Amino acid sequence: MVEKAQFSTHLYHPKFWLLWFAVGLARLTLLLPLKWQMKLGSTFGLLAMKLAGSRVNTARRNLELCFPQMSEAERETLLRRNFQETGKAIFDTINAWWWNNDKVQKHMQIKGQEHVEQTLAAGQGVILFAVHCLPLEMGARIFGQFQPGVGVYRPHNNPVMEYLQVKGRLRSNKALVPKRDLRQMVRCLRNPDVIWYTADQDFGRSSAVFIPLFAVPDAATITGGTTLAKLGKAKVLPFFVERNADDTGYNIEIQAPLDNFPGENEVEDAKRGNGIVEQLISRNPAQYMWLHRRFKTRPNESDPSLY
Repeated sequence: MVEKAQFSTHLYHPKFWLLWFAVGLARLTLLLPLKWQMKLGSTFGLLAMKLAGSRVNTARRNLELCFPQMSEAERETLLRRNFQETGKAIFDTINAWWWNNDKVQKHMQIKGQEHVEQTLAAGQGVILFAVHCLPLEMGARIFGQFQPGVGVYRPHNNPVMEYLQVKGRLRSNKALVPKRDLRQMVRCLRNPDVIWYTADQDFGRSSAVFIPLFAVPDAATITGGTTLAKLGKAKVLPFFVERNADDTGYNIEIQAPLDNFPGENEVEDAKRGNGIVEQLISRNPAQYMWLHRRFKTRPNESDPSLY
């Protein structure tokens, strides 16, 4: 478990100077009002849409697979909005890592924190069941304002980025746990504590079941939520974060603990989880991370790629 960002003078090696320069520019944007940041981010997103051809194709294909009932024009409008929102997410991360607590609190609204408090008071850990909404980084920072928890994360290969993300994410949370460290996650839940959990990406064939997600009948889906809830003796609470429509702040909502979860069958649990994923994404589909190749793993290795 990581409880402190580890700095060393090696991070100032010349090979990292360009990255540190970019970090300095990023921090300068903290001087801008949030609305100005978001306008700049929207412009960045549209520029990226012109340059990132493969990512555009991935996002377009995901929307086509998930929402075949939409017209092509509707999906293209959603795609454009999604890239605008993706550009804004750059500033969500900058703000989450470097805003002070007072500024975070001026730009946030929280609903449902009583569900977390009641679950912990009953001696049970909390699994926040989230999806990869674009402002998720800010969602974790906001959540930590009232209940610091433990983040599950992927350590970064670049040591400077690893230092920055750990330091930033520990601004209002207790610790970070590498996403493959199940034993430590269970310990945190039995403490009891709060952790984040996502099951909306394609993690490959080894730990997947193939079940429906939106209009795709056989999306590779992990069943780790069932294992984690059982071993950690924890409750699962759906968690949602979004940017306001007028870009003036952020909202998070924590829903009540799921009844009868985990159940007797991990596949049925996973189906239920995908239903929640659909519900959360549908609340603001433009602010979801559609750039990931969500349906790259097919039921049979010989099946043709959906991409």
